[in-house]
Formats: sequence, C-alpha cells, structure tokens
Amino acid sequence: MADVCVHPSSDATPPKEDPPEATNSVASEADAQAAGNSGAASDPSLYRYIKEDLFTSEIYKVEIRSLPKFVGFNDLKKFLAKHGLNPHKIKLFAKQRFAFVTFKNEEEREKAMKMVHGMQWKGQVLSVKLAKPKADPLLRKRRQEEGEGAAGQPASKRADGGEEEEEEPPLDVQIANVVTPLWQVPYEEQLKRKEEEVVAVLQRLAKEIGSTNKAMLPWLFAQKGKFKKMCCPLEAVRPSPTQTGYRNKCEFLISVGADGEDKTIGFRLGKYKGGSCAVVGPEGTCHVSAEAKRVVSVFQKFIRTTAYSVYSPETYEGHWKQLTVRTTRTKQAMAIIFFNPQKLEEEEINSLKDTMKKYFTEGEGKESGVSSLYFVRDGQRKSPNLEDLPCELVAGESSIHEELLALKFRISPHSFFQVNTGAAEVLYSAVGEWAQLDQDSTVLDVCCGTGTIGISLAKRVKKVIGIEMCQEAVEDARVNAKLNGLTNIEFHCGKAEDMFPNILNALVSPSITAIVDPPRAGLHSKVILAIRRAEHLKRLVYVACNAKAAMANFIDLCRAPSNRVHGAPFRPVRAMAVDLFPQTMHVEMLLLFERVDYNSQQP
Repeated sequence: MADVCVHPSSDATPPKEDPPEATNSVASEADAQAAGNSGAASDPSLYRYIKEDLFTSEIYKVEIRSLPKFVGFNDLKKFLAKHGLNPHKIKLFAKQRFAFVTFKNEEEREKAMKMVHGMQWKGQVLSVKLAKPKADPLLRKRRQEEGEGAAGQPASKRADGGEEEEEEPPLDVQIANVVTPLWQVPYEEQLKRKEEEVVAVLQRLAKEIGSTNKAMLPWLFAQKGKFKKMCCPLEAVRPSPTQTGYRNKCEFLISVGADGEDKTIGFRLGKYKGGSCAVVGPEGTCHVSAEAKRVVSVFQKFIRTTAYSVYSPETYEGHWKQLTVRTTRTKQAMAIIFFNPQKLEEEEINSLKDTMKKYFTEGEGKESGVSSLYFVRDGQRKSPNLEDLPCELVAGESSIHEELLALKFRISPHSFFQVNTGAAEVLYSAVGEWAQLDQDSTVLDVCCGTGTIGISLAKRVKKVIGIEMCQEAVEDARVNAKLNGLTNIEFHCGKAEDMFPNILNALVSPSITAIVDPPRAGLHSKVILAIRRAEHLKRLVYVACNAKAAMANFIDLCRAPSNRVHGAPFRPVRAMAVDLFPQTMHVEMLLLFERVDYNSQQP
C-alpha cells in the first residue's frame, strides 16, 4: 500500500532521520560511521540537530554488543519484538556482531536497556550501552571538504592527463535520472526488467519454503520444474495504461535551486548525507502530471513574493519546507504547504494564511486549479510521521474526489490512495478475479486506506470488513461506502496487529478471504500469526509494493507449524506484477496464497 515515490518524501523527513521503517546496513559502514563520529567528536556543531525541536530518534540510541553469529536484521527485529520492544531504527553490523538501535522516546530506550542487558540469546550474553548520535552527515561532509581544501587538495578531481572533467548534462536531465531512472528505456524493456525482479523474488521464495517446510518439498520440486525454479506460475506483467504524467500525488521539497534561484520547489538532486540540499523543478520530469506542474509553478511564484525564506536543514532557520500536490481525474487539485513557524507570532501566521487565501481565490493563483488548499505547521515535530501534523484548511473544499472503476472516492490530505489511478484499476480488477468471491464470501481488507479495494468488491460479496490505522482515511472510507450506496461494509480504525486477530476470531463465515495491502515494510508478525491460526481462512491475496521487504511475511505464511507458528501453512499458487510506477524500477506484486489442506492432499 505504500506510496512508492521518487523519494522527495524522504527529503521531507527531518534530514537527520531515516524514514520510519527500520533500515538494514552493510557491515562496512560501521568503520565509516565510527571514523566519522570520532573525527567529529571535537566539533559540537555536528550534533546541533539533537538540540532542535524536530523529532529525531538519535537521542534515544543504544548499542547492543555480543550478538550471536549469523544473526540477520530480521532475526534481531523479531527478537526485540518478542520481548515487547518497538525499535524505531535498527542498523546491524553483522561481521562485528553489534547493532545500533534507536527508539521513539526515553521510556522505550530505558526499557530496552534494562531488559536486554545481560540477556542470553543463542548462547551469547548481550550487553547494552548508550550510543552517541550520528554526526550531521551534510555538515560532516562540508568539514571534510574544508579539510581537504586546507590540505591543498582540489575540490574537484581532474581526469588523468590533466584534462577537464566531462561536462555535466542539463539540470532537467540530471533530475530525470534521479527520480525516473528508466525514462530513456523503452517501455517494453522496462516491463521486462520488472518481470525479472519478480522472477528472482519467486525463486528465492521457493528456496526459503524448501528450507522452512520440508513437508512441501515434493510439491515444491514439481513446481520448480514447471515454472523455471519459481514456487508458482508468474503471469505476464500488466502494464500501466499511461506511462507519463501518471502520478496523482507528489511531494516536493522547497529549497535553493541547483541553478542558484532561491525559493525553488522541486525534487532534491542529491542526498542530504552527500552534501546536497539543492532542488530542481519538475518541469522536465515525465511522471508528474501537467496539473501538478501548474500548481508548483504558481505556488513558487507566490512564495517568492513573501518575505519568508526557505527552511534550511543545515541551520534550522527559515520557513518554507514542502509542498504536497494531489490531483484527480475529475480535474480537482489539493495543495498542502508545510511551513516552519519558528517564533512567528500567531497574528503574523494568520496574516500569511490570509494572503495565501487571497492569492489562490482572487489573485494569480486562481488559475492554478487548486480546489483545496491546506497549511501545515511543521515545526516542533514530536513524531516521525507527517500524518500526525494537523492540517489547517485555508481555502476551498476539505477534500477532493476521484473516480475509480466507476466508483466515487473522497480523498483527504493524509489518506492513502494509489498514486497511479489507471494502473490501480488494473490491480484491483486482478485482485477481484483472484479472490474467487461469491455472495457467501466475507472479505477482510487489511490496510485498506480509503477503502478502495473493499468497496470495489462489496457488491459481489456478503460482507466486507476494512482495517486501517489512519483515522482520516477511515473517515473517508466510511463516506466512500455511503457515496457508492453500500451497506454491507464496515471499517475499523487501529493497527492491523491489534485489530485483526479479534476481528478474525469473531468471524463465523464459511468463506473468508483476506486481502492485504500493507506499507513497504510488510505486515506485523502478529497479523501473520493470526492468519496462520485462523484455519477457516483459506485464501489470502497479498499486494506487495516491495516484495523483497515482504519476504519475511511470505516465508512465515508458508513455514511448517511450530511452537511460534500455529495452524496449517499456506502455499503460493499464482503471482503477477502490475506496473504502477513507469519510468522507475518499482513494481507492485500480486501473490495468491491458499491454505494447505493436509486431509485432502499432500503438498
């Protein structure tokens, strides 16, 4: 379900903070980080960010040492979860057998230190101690460059023979290479590459099933022989109906332009840790819609008329931070501007909002097509999630509406909706076909967002139950059900791992199908364990926006029963890729699992 993007969203995250998903790491980074931190220890400015108001888990960081040999990222994550610990980030250095782990608050960090220190795991006694925060990567790189300059080394290296470096391509080409790396690759070739990615995932899953469920080996051997070492047949990749201008949601950073122009709205050209904050406008990109480009252009003109500067992740000064634009096929547009109020008086902020409202309702911005304008104060953030920030409606309607599969959907600022509407129709049609539904079926729509999948299937089934953790999205889903005249659908707000087991156990329907469309990191292990225990759930359709990240889910669905995993396993019977993200390597993967029935047949 994750909104796979060109990664301006990661730019919008506090610059010292990785995205909320835990991040794995190669062991060699340990030496680099250690060297960087020790070299920077004498320069307190490199750690200034931890004293600022923006959320960073680096101040709640510990180091776990003496890890067992051959422990992987997922092993450590599961070990901590087993003991009731919820890390924000994990950075594992397997060869050195230690890890950095951060938490969202001091209470969780202290709990981890008390619980894990001295604990025995696979014959190893673990030790835990407080860890220093990472040095600001951009400032550290600047210091290194200054040091090189002082030592007489040139800032830019020259090729052998003293010749000048090759001239860089124009900025619009550079940004296209960053955000749409396949833009110069013929579309048929793009689809071929994505299919190869999915083939590799299914081949790996076949190996994992073989090592975690020996009872499936005879079935698995036959499958691999028939399907090129894959665990199940792979259908032809479904192309996107449109390959350009397809994105209905884009998140743009506001910074100094790579061309030197101040107050530029666009995509970041490089990474923060690489020493770059410069952005390039989206005019030359092929995946951003013309409607979104028009909104960006008009908004850029507006902020350049104001006295407020762009926010600097290096100095923590300035105001304008990010612009999110959502568009629909019904020709509506929503603009959400993120602004750091710093120490401005409320009166001054209200005056700015009034000026903005007038510009977009009476001034030049009137022709931008913005039908919903929001203002977000992104200053003293206590959470890593932008969704936790309240949105203030400045002008227009509170939501926009989209049409998908002849159905109507309301979309609010924080609600999830697939970023490629046309390709989403292809995806949801395939989900409906694979689910094999009838009038006696009950559908569990897990991580349902605004209810798109469940609502598209509701007329075929007896009942649909949706689960979603974003309250705003749940409210939209309930409105969407009414908009489409549906009475056999209900939505529950909460984390899937908390809600799903109770809802599933209470169901007595003879025909239950679960459809899961989780974020990039996949489903919580509690959800997978609940699915395994519910033997009356026979069919599961898994929509994965990152199949590699979801591999642990796939393996746990298929592994042999054990003390931890109860209930008969599932097995993959059908797979397909749907291209929701042309011009990039991202692809949505659809995987159908069916419960193994040991009574009627051997796998």
